[in-house]
Amino acid sequence: MEIWVLFGTFVVLLLIGTPVAFCLGVASFATIIYLGIPPVVVFQRLNSGVSVFALMAIPFFIFAGELMVRGDIARRLVGLAGGMVGHIRGGLGQVNIMASVMFGGISGSAAADATAIGGIMIPQMRERGYDVSYAVNVTVLAALIALMLPPSHNLIIYSISAGGKLSIADLFTAGILPGLLLALALMIVAYWVAKRRNYPTVPFAGWGALGGMFINAFPGIMLIAIIFGGVRSGVFTASESSCIAAVYAILVTVLGYRTMGWKEFVGATFAAVRTTAMVLLVIGCAAAFGWLLAFLRIPTALVEILKHISDNPLVILLLINLMLLMLGTFMDMSPLIVITTPIFLPVATAFGVDPIHFGVILILNLGIGLCTPPVGTVLFVGCAVGKIPVWEVIRTIWPFYGAAFVVLMMVTYIPFLSLWLPSLFH
Repeated sequence: MEIWVLFGTFVVLLLIGTPVAFCLGVASFATIIYLGIPPVVVFQRLNSGVSVFALMAIPFFIFAGELMVRGDIARRLVGLAGGMVGHIRGGLGQVNIMASVMFGGISGSAAADATAIGGIMIPQMRERGYDVSYAVNVTVLAALIALMLPPSHNLIIYSISAGGKLSIADLFTAGILPGLLLALALMIVAYWVAKRRNYPTVPFAGWGALGGMFINAFPGIMLIAIIFGGVRSGVFTASESSCIAAVYAILVTVLGYRTMGWKEFVGATFAAVRTTAMVLLVIGCAAAFGWLLAFLRIPTALVEILKHISDNPLVILLLINLMLLMLGTFMDMSPLIVITTPIFLPVATAFGVDPIHFGVILILNLGIGLCTPPVGTVLFVGCAVGKIPVWEVIRTIWPFYGAAFVVLMMVTYIPFLSLWLPSLFH
């Protein structure tokens, strides 16, 4: 009965439009009361959920991303991407994806990527004869690349949700090949759609011009090397890396590019504080919810249920993917990571799946949920930037969904894609 109280309260609150953090917190509180456990346990678990040192990386990475968004870094990266791939059929679509690869390695946030890159690219694509729906399709799915590349704060949340014992450096490394594979798949689909619709190309600017663009964007690109290189080499931890990233972002935008004024700095600070507060509140409430899941032995029961369905790891992984895809359409990503990791990670490891590999599967899967209605945060951001109704975008987005799903299946069933790069550092 207590399981019905936990999930029933959560679902009812979610359906009436309650913010997800409060859904998790109230459902946990109601279940604790039903079980006769002192209510203070909920607040203890909430506090312990956010009192994790590794979480210090999240606000600083968010702050660094906000500084880069407001400090003209995105425009310079778009210029470099244009010089590299703008001459391919449907050039601006290719530029959009390539810029997302570079900016995603700086921001680590799909929403920030969609806002920054979409704000630059969607108006340009509209002016040059591209359908707005196509521009939004490319922007929204390309934003998912940021989730896979360092400094993805969602990979940090997964590491903490898995008990804090998984190496963040290994997770950062494991996401690189799948992220690049997703970019390649989206570029192929973007080319195919552009060719069918006869979208324009632009001539190659020349190697000299491309070199100038690279020099112009180099300080921003260096942030990627600092974050990944420092963490991977062990020179500093992920938390220390986030602080260095924030300081470096200030130096580049204030002293290097001279694009960060006091007004922009205050705006970036307030935006980072607001985003951090929302993320940590969700993580804290989800920690209480996750503790109850473990207390009620729900993961163990799920393992037994799935073993009765099949003992084939390939079938189990497919079932987990389908459940995650369904959940991702109704909930935002951060709470889902905290809730589903304690449930599905024991199931996956029971069937021989490496926890690092499963983390990449989880992040990519739930990332797709950010692009699907009814609770698709990145989809709504893209539609808002493009000033187009959601359902008009949904009518044409299916080829890009297909590309993301194919990559998800490849990442799921080819562990090499996630585990090869981390293995090189051991």
